[in-house]
Amino acid sequence: MDLHPLTADDHALIELARRTVEENTDGPDGVHTMGAAVRGADGRLFAGINLYHFTGGPCAELVALGNARASGARTLTTIVAVGNENRGIFAPCGRDRQVLVDYYPGIRVIVPTADGPRSVLATDLLPGAYHWEP
Repeated sequence: MDLHPLTADDHALIELARRTVEENTDGPDGVHTMGAAVRGADGRLFAGINLYHFTGGPCAELVALGNARASGARTLTTIVAVGNENRGIFAPCGRDRQVLVDYYPGIRVIVPTADGPRSVLATDLLPGAYHWEP
């Protein structure tokens, strides 16, 4: 896995995800407990928050991807998810990894590591992934 140190732009993306979840959380037992942010190739940032539901509502990463698409962003470079109440950065779940590989295989994902947050290609997070094409 090819891990990269974070840039100033990466830290700004983390801050947007953190701010999004902290301003909109329902607390530790609430349904809005994760925030995400994604950066477009043009530098624009887009945020999302999870919509937890017993039927499997969308994760914050998927909401952020949808927000970016609805705003006209077609090429995305980096994504991150952050937990509420200062829980920090989280790696994407399996479903999100599959979506990232299918739609944005070149996107970098900010993940926690033993040496602090780093970025990695989405394809490195899901080796041997099933390749679906819309």
